[in-house]
Amino acid sequence: YPSELLMQKITEDNQIPVHLHVSMSLQYVAGLKGRALVEFFHSNIAEVENEELRHLLWSSVLFYKTPCVEVMACVLLSTKAIYFLLDDSFIHADEHQSDFWNKENSDGENSSFHLSCCFVLKLNDLQSVNVGLFDQYFRITGHSADHIVTCLTRDSYNTHTFIQQLMAVLSLLARTPSPEPVDKDFYSEFGSKNTGKMENYELIHSSRVKFIYPNEEEIGDLAYLVAEKMDGLTNLPSLNILLYVLAFQVNHFEGSAQNTSSLQPKTLILTSSDLFLFDEDYISYPLPEFAKEPPKRDKYQLADGRRIRDLDRVLMGYQTYPQALTFVFDDVQNQDLMENLTLDHFGE
Repeated sequence: YPSELLMQKITEDNQIPVHLHVSMSLQYVAGLKGRALVEFFHSNIAEVENEELRHLLWSSVLFYKTPCVEVMACVLLSTKAIYFLLDDSFIHADEHQSDFWNKENSDGENSSFHLSCCFVLKLNDLQSVNVGLFDQYFRITGHSADHIVTCLTRDSYNTHTFIQQLMAVLSLLARTPSPEPVDKDFYSEFGSKNTGKMENYELIHSSRVKFIYPNEEEIGDLAYLVAEKMDGLTNLPSLNILLYVLAFQVNHFEGSAQNTSSLQPKTLILTSSDLFLFDEDYISYPLPEFAKEPPKRDKYQLADGRRIRDLDRVLMGYQTYPQALTFVFDDVQNQDLMENLTLDHFGE
């Protein structure tokens, strides 16, 4: 351990997304390659001597107790735990953190020593994994509110790869079997044989960790919610969601010194007639078992919505992924302009 193939794979995955800024400590980690990266893991992060690093993922993460603070993290999966190496900004932004962070000891400007915070979720404490719509994100749930983390990969491939690696690592765990037999065939596990309709998409792993995938009802609920936001829509059953993607809205600030831009996380939903931007709660739903009251905000909150017929042009940047798109809409105050013209000119 480790094999050359594994070291090459981890080295390839060790790349910070170009559109996100991280602290000096995480930039240092991103600069490590091959054996240096594995040695860094064993000397600075691993909790036991014989655990193996199996997968590395750069992702934005959300914690259940701080649902509004999205922070960049290096996610390291080993044979014992999932480690979230967090950006320094999280500690300063989160008032719920304990007093272990001592600013006097992190003099990053004058020293080559950079302190970072690491959150650990042991695989033995893992209870379920909820995969988001179209594999854009996944939520890892432990036994308490402190052990719920959502990884916003915004990429179906990265989500799929991590889930595969996690399942493989969980297979190595030795857990006592349940008292009742768990060997069910595929059809009795996933749905009713009489109707042929899937009742849920819950896969119970041999380690007794649940992997829960969204079903058709979730898309139906989302379509109904979108329809509510569309004024004057007559044919509700015909509404189809064509695209659901986690993206960023670019807010441009023209300052005196230099022009800057900030990225606001948004959920983009495209239907056959409208384009919507939603603020989505990625961490609170579905409600964990220990939740005593519903979250303070809805899962989807409408931020902006425009009709496709008002779309004038789409500007595309020439850079590689992530691609920047600018949607230019006709700035017409009254959408039903022709109808009003008819009334004004041709009678009451």
